[in-house]
Amino acid sequence: MKKTGEGYKIGDLASMFGLTARTIRYYEELGLLKSNDRVEGLHRRYPAKNLVYLKRIRQLKAYDLSLGEIKEFFDLAEDDPSGSLCRKLLIRKFEDKIQEERKAMAEAQKRVDLLNGQVSLLASRKSFFSCPGEECPDCDVPCDYDLVDPLWGKEEP
Repeated sequence: MKKTGEGYKIGDLASMFGLTARTIRYYEELGLLKSNDRVEGLHRRYPAKNLVYLKRIRQLKAYDLSLGEIKEFFDLAEDDPSGSLCRKLLIRKFEDKIQEERKAMAEAQKRVDLLNGQVSLLASRKSFFSCPGEECPDCDVPCDYDLVDPLWGKEEP
């Protein structure tokens, strides 16, 4: 890591965070990172505060926030040095993510329950081709018996 009086080189920041130089430049284009003005003939340098910014970007991306959402926090932080507004916004975003995850978990649980039903049903049949069929008239597990199913060769009603 080569820190000079003016800051870090782009390659050093990229290495430290497992990113490419292009990603660092992209973050800068979005306004997530700040570099010092170039001195004639020298490469741009990134002040040490960018280390904190990159850590925060990595953390927020790990929580599935988009770069646009992350930019909201960085913009808000410029207007709110206390961090109070950022904290409130982040709590709201995390609460939204929690609801999304709960919904996804409920949907996944429904699929698991359906699969468990199919496993139980198929385990109790004589052969793979017994379901749906003669052994299924009183079956309580939904298997789309009334629909066209190329596997079973059923006709449309």
